[in-house]
Amino acid sequence: MTASAMAPDATASDSQALVEVQELVKTFPVKGGLLQRRVGEVRAVAGVDLAIRRGEALGLVGESGCGKTTLGRMLVRLLEPTSGRILFDTRDVTHASARDLGSFRQDVQIIFQDPYASLDPRSQVGNSISEGLRIHRIGDRAERRRRVGDMLQLVGLKREHAERYPHEFSGGQRQRVGIARALILRPKLVVADEPVSALDVSVQAQVLNLLKDLQAELDLTLLFIAHNLAVVEHISDRVAVMYLGRVVELADRDTLYRHPVHPYTQALLSAIPIPDPRRRRPRVLLEGEIPSPMNPPSGCRFHPRCPIAEPGTCDVQDPPLLVVPDDVDHDAACLLRAGPEVRET
Repeated sequence: MTASAMAPDATASDSQALVEVQELVKTFPVKGGLLQRRVGEVRAVAGVDLAIRRGEALGLVGESGCGKTTLGRMLVRLLEPTSGRILFDTRDVTHASARDLGSFRQDVQIIFQDPYASLDPRSQVGNSISEGLRIHRIGDRAERRRRVGDMLQLVGLKREHAERYPHEFSGGQRQRVGIARALILRPKLVVADEPVSALDVSVQAQVLNLLKDLQAELDLTLLFIAHNLAVVEHISDRVAVMYLGRVVELADRDTLYRHPVHPYTQALLSAIPIPDPRRRRPRVLLEGEIPSPMNPPSGCRFHPRCPIAEPGTCDVQDPPLLVVPDDVDHDAACLLRAGPEVRET
């Protein structure tokens, strides 16, 4: 939540956090002209405050380009934040040195969206999985081979699969290899960046069930990034909704799916089909184009597309993320639907 407007109940949940980000910002320069001078910047992540509790699965959803993947990659320090802080297990790792990042990377791993692109096609998958063990000098060759075999069995593959190359696997099997590679160091936090979006529906269910089982068995904390709200509902304990670089709603799964507060979340949920041809869900249709992150609108970033926006209010005030009245574990960034203290600012 926004530090300047954090509700008293929020501080209690932060004490349970394994990861906490404060006012996190990431911008990318835009260059143009013959000399490739800087002509602007894309504000991919625009001041995110978020805590991931120990042992939970936090779903992060939003349409393409909202900053989900950028946020996830900053958490594992594949991208350097422009500003803000990242706290991991109470340690500030925002600008950690190479030595400090060595131990940090044992505790934080990522599962990529495309497992084939993230695996070396010229290397046997056993070597790819054991790479982390070699880098961190864990065990001898025999010990590493044993641990790779154990991990392959844990993700539903066979020990002999370690001798195969990536092209010899199906898409679902390759993603299992990617999961094994992420878990071989027994991390505390795993960032899963749309790990099932490239898979068939039947295979998606298998991989999701595998992730849920592994989370319980290995006591993992999981950040699950996706744009499919039905998938996120299946695996998440809490859900954060992003729009144009900001978190606009955060709640536990059941609360958010049963009682969404932010108009953007309501529009997303209305698009989920109901598996019953006799029932129809009322659709919330958004008008207009998604604003550019190079030139976001003033006030609330969603107001040009919002069906309930009020001129003179929503286009002027930038709403912080505050607790929804009568629901202490439900936060929303909406001037019309958050507490009255927002509208008095």
